[in-house]
Amino acid sequence: MLNEFKEFIARGNVMDLAVGVIIGAAFTKIVTSLVDDLVTPVVGAITGGGFDFSNYFLPLSANVTAPTLAAARQQGAVLAYGSFITVLINFLILAWIIFLLVKVVNRVRASVEREKAPEPAAPPPEDIRLLSEIRDLLKQRA
Repeated sequence: MLNEFKEFIARGNVMDLAVGVIIGAAFTKIVTSLVDDLVTPVVGAITGGGFDFSNYFLPLSANVTAPTLAAARQQGAVLAYGSFITVLINFLILAWIIFLLVKVVNRVRASVEREKAPEPAAPPPEDIRLLSEIRDLLKQRA
C-alpha cells in the first residue's frame, strides 16, 4: 500500500494539482483584496453613502438592534446578504480573470500548433516540372 501511495504522489498530475491549489489559494486572497479594497469602495461611492457590503444584513429576530453585522450576530440570527454580495463579486471577478487566462492560453496553444504544422511544399522548379511531364508522357507511350 505504501508503494501505491508513492506512485500516486509521484505522478505529475498530483503535483500539478497541488501547485494549482496553492496558487489558487493565494490568488483568492488577491481577488478578495481587490474586491474589498478597490471595487467595494468605488461601488459605494457611485451609489452614494460610501457603504461597506459586509455590514448589510436583515435581522431575523426582534432582539437584533445592532448597526454592524458582528454585533448583530451576537444578539441573534441575521441574514447577512452583504457578505453574500461580496463573495458573489469575488467569484465574478475570479471567473472573469480565469476566462481571460484560458483565452490567452488557448491563443498561445493555437499559435504553437500553427508553427508546428508542416508548411505546404513549394512548387518544384521549372526544369523539374518539365522533366516530370516528359517522364509522364513517356510512361503513357509505353
